[in-house]
Amino acid sequence: MNTTEHVTNKGNKTTRIPNKLANEKSPYLLQHQYNPVDWYPWGEEAFAKAKEENKPIFLSIGYSTCHWCHVMSRESFENNEVAEILNKHFISIKVDKEERPDIDTVYMAICQATTGHGGWPLTILMTPDKEPFYAATYLPKNIGYGLIGLIDLLVQVHYGWIQNQDEMIETGNNITRIMKQEYEGRSDKADVTKDLCNIAVSQLKQNFDHDYGGFGNPPKFPSPHKLMFLLAYSSLEADEKSLFMVENTLINMYKGGIYDHIGYGFSRYSTDAKWLVPHFEKMLYDNALLATTYTEAYQYTKNPLYKTIATQILEYVRREMTDKEGGFYSAQDADSEGVEGKYYLFTPEDIRSVLPNDDAGFFCNYFDITKEGNFEGSSIPNRIHASQLNPDNERVARLCNYIYRYRQNRYDLHKDDKILTSWNCLMISAYAKAAIVMQNKEYADIAIRALDFINSKLIDEDKQIYVRYREGEAAFNGTLDDYAFFCHALLSVYEATFDISYLKQAIEFTDKMLLDFWDDINEGFFLTGNQAEELIYRPKESYDGAIPSGNSVAAYVLQKISYITGKTKYKEYAHKQLRFLGGQAKDYPVAYSFAGLAFLNALYPTKEIICIVCNKDDNTTTEKTVKRNPLENPELEELKEYMAANYNPNTIVLVKTQENQEEFQQIAEYVADYRTINNKTTYYICENNRCLAPVNKL
Repeated sequence: MNTTEHVTNKGNKTTRIPNKLANEKSPYLLQHQYNPVDWYPWGEEAFAKAKEENKPIFLSIGYSTCHWCHVMSRESFENNEVAEILNKHFISIKVDKEERPDIDTVYMAICQATTGHGGWPLTILMTPDKEPFYAATYLPKNIGYGLIGLIDLLVQVHYGWIQNQDEMIETGNNITRIMKQEYEGRSDKADVTKDLCNIAVSQLKQNFDHDYGGFGNPPKFPSPHKLMFLLAYSSLEADEKSLFMVENTLINMYKGGIYDHIGYGFSRYSTDAKWLVPHFEKMLYDNALLATTYTEAYQYTKNPLYKTIATQILEYVRREMTDKEGGFYSAQDADSEGVEGKYYLFTPEDIRSVLPNDDAGFFCNYFDITKEGNFEGSSIPNRIHASQLNPDNERVARLCNYIYRYRQNRYDLHKDDKILTSWNCLMISAYAKAAIVMQNKEYADIAIRALDFINSKLIDEDKQIYVRYREGEAAFNGTLDDYAFFCHALLSVYEATFDISYLKQAIEFTDKMLLDFWDDINEGFFLTGNQAEELIYRPKESYDGAIPSGNSVAAYVLQKISYITGKTKYKEYAHKQLRFLGGQAKDYPVAYSFAGLAFLNALYPTKEIICIVCNKDDNTTTEKTVKRNPLENPELEELKEYMAANYNPNTIVLVKTQENQEEFQQIAEYVADYRTINNKTTYYICENNRCLAPVNKL
């Protein structure tokens, strides 16, 4: 962890002097606890101090594994000259964007609106009333990189505040008014049509890199929800070009250095077109979404390469990113000893120090580790040069284990060990999907254990979800993402286990999400709940960025629950939500790719499979109570095999047993009347808005 000590010397003793961040739980805030800057956490104490002393606020937002946050910290926040200016003329506030996505969303939108770009570290100058009058991202200490230096900026703002404070306040008022109108007053709505999905696919085809996969120019992001959308579209429209884009991208990403061939898992993005040089930090959400994408690609194409990659991602998360109680950690850093990527880089000498000569030569040739290197004199292991891929090569796996252990002991790699509800839910869904497709009970158990963690650590008795957990403390009211992703995870685990308790909880929290986040005036969901802290405006995010938006996932959840329950309430909300997203997406539908999955679910025929289980005694055939874990029931083997083998993006599967039939009476009354035929497990299948005669075989 990068921390610099603010010290005083008394005789021969050095005393560490922490600032007000020392009592926080956030790894990011704790990285700055010994800065000479008098940081405050976000809270009333800081704003009261700013008003009392009539000072502007310097707001810095970032996260613990952010490379440029580290750079700005070393250059500026650990510098006494910068600290003196900030401490004398400003009230300085640090925010972890991952703990407070509501604050980050508000001020990042302002930065993007006023500068045309965004990113972290996010730098905001604002009034004591939280109204911003200046926004930027990374700033060097002194003028450089075509950017104003932080010192010059702070001096200018200080004198401006003294001489023209009213103008700065007016600027803040105007920016706040415009953003409030944009996010709280916008009411665009439009019917969702197949044309909207077709345009999104056309836009992806126009931006597709035919040589190396992916979309657009470097830096290139994996964008897994774009690939999920294309995979579903390909299946529903029999569109081979969409499938080609998915497969080309998945293969080339795996071949590149963005994939960690030694320890598994994907880095956040690639700085080049070939996916060779990554930004080395690894995020839980990327690996969750990519594990799901590779699993679905394997299910659709039966290419064993995708299964191996998905398995490796899940192994990386289990091995390095899982808390002993079952939750998942947030991220791993890009930097080691202050150098970006140092942990992941090798020279031939490094390899020869671990492996015998023959093995070392083979390993270096296999992973393109050369004397010249491919990144600042060292090499990022990759398979870009390979004409054939065989990730199950036993020799390679054995040698990678040696290098993996060597790498672990060579340098430290900071891990952000806070546990975020929304990101955990994405990983739960990934393990649940893999449990279904690979018929792997261990994956189902991991997903269930993580759900238990959320239920026990991150949800209180009033059904309030919290954003994060760390060191025994759950904190910060959950956002829309937390509720929508939680409902999605519950539906995923239901499909992997057929335990109706997960389905009941998904419906329960969907109701709470509608109650606390729904916009009764303009429709759609706000990011923050009714009881959340009041910010300068109430954000409402709809486009899908690095992570799908809460609104997109909520649309998908509402669609599924409307089909499962058959209830008018959910059908109406699903329709309203689709119209809201249709209005947002109509100008640039490619930015709404996860919402596109909900669009496809609404526009194309669905398939409902309702399985009525009949358990057999030794001598009689009767319906009876089944085991608590329905997956252990041999009567479900055929259904499990069907679900594993068939990629059906618009399919709903329900399993009714004698044990849960009363619960189905409440959840989906139409299922309660279904019975077995021929004293055998029976399937009721509905397709294209028509139901077929019940059968005993799928």
